[in-house]
Amino acid sequence: MTSGIKFTTTEMKYIALFESISGASVKDCIVDEEQGRVIFVVKEGDLGAAIGKGGRNIRLLERMTGKKHEIIEYSDDPVQFIKNALKPATVQEVRITERPDGKTIAVVTVHPRDKGVAIGKNGRNAERLRMLVKRYFQIQNVSIV
Repeated sequence: MTSGIKFTTTEMKYIALFESISGASVKDCIVDEEQGRVIFVVKEGDLGAAIGKGGRNIRLLERMTGKKHEIIEYSDDPVQFIKNALKPATVQEVRITERPDGKTIAVVTVHPRDKGVAIGKNGRNAERLRMLVKRYFQIQNVSIV
């Protein structure tokens, strides 16, 4: 799935720093200058190591880089990946369908109290999710309901 993803030198530096501090294996790194954040996709099962005890690794990385760090646990299953990407929101259902025009879309139903968390401030979490599912699973759009 990840073949064809090319990293910039900046992304490679972030990956090296992240892996040396956390010991977690990074599958993907996206530097989002616009939002002032770095998004890491870590290997399945490495989320705990990536975050560190009490969030220690994240705090250290954020102090060192001056950017917010977001970590998502990878999954080969697009439904599980979407659930992981929207944590801590409670995802009730994920429907992935192919439209007549050939485009694949995902409709994600979250618990009503978690809708704001899932979408994020100014839609940043929803936008991050759209970008990642397009990158890994060729899903063109995601609707959060």
